[in-house]
Amino acid sequence: MARRDSTPLYKLTVLGDGGVGKTALTIQLCLNHFVETYDPTIEDSYRKQVVLDGQPATLEVLDTAGQEEYTALRDQWIREGECFLLVYSITSRSSFSRIRSFYNQIQRVKEDDDPFSVVIVGNKSDRDSGEREVSTQEGEALADELGGVPFFESSAKLNINIENAFFECARQCRKLRAKAAQEQQQQQPQSALPQQASQGSQQQQQQYSQDNSSLAYPDQYSSTPSSQYPAAPQTQQQPPASLQQSQVKSTANNTQSSGKPPKKKTRKDKCIIM
Repeated sequence: MARRDSTPLYKLTVLGDGGVGKTALTIQLCLNHFVETYDPTIEDSYRKQVVLDGQPATLEVLDTAGQEEYTALRDQWIREGECFLLVYSITSRSSFSRIRSFYNQIQRVKEDDDPFSVVIVGNKSDRDSGEREVSTQEGEALADELGGVPFFESSAKLNINIENAFFECARQCRKLRAKAAQEQQQQQPQSALPQQASQGSQQQQQQYSQDNSSLAYPDQYSSTPSSQYPAAPQTQQQPPASLQQSQVKSTANNTQSSGKPPKKKTRKDKCIIM
């Protein structure tokens, strides 16, 4: 999503079991301080203006509840989310095992036509080694198992890898948008071809209708003065033969009626010798 001031807005959703430090990570990023006491969260949203790879950006972080009773709400959070931070505590084996369940739930809700990105975060890396239940190698192996997603071990208390984890999540979100825009651009010329063909067919039909209308209704063009067009040459036609004979007879009659005597034919008398 892009805001009116052209600063990109990245919606990051934090998922994980209860008590792993999701709220502590979010507040350390957005408010720059560490929350000592644990207060279960249902849903809190934070915004932070950052500079991501030299460009201004806005991170909108949704801190969610990790308790099992909020599974229905989690479906809604996943449906509205775009990129997800899956958080576990390195001091809790059960929270680490739940990461697969969260990932499978995202796949179920998003389906194939709605891509998403994931970053895995192992929190509380500041704890003594005696408290650690999940090794760094196990976290890396899980990230590879889920498709080679980014992996970080962080400490909300000491502010270790907080920005790195959230910023990488925003980068993954940016890659998704760039890929979607590229696919849309590649599909656009192909979808435009039938539309252009349809427009061409409509233009031909309109031209055909105009041509036919000029033949069927010639009166609409009668307003043009005929003097603007050159006169067609007139050819003299010969009358038929019967008409010529009648004209000859008529000429002879006219001659007789004019008073001029007709020429007499001379006749030779036959003489009989006795």
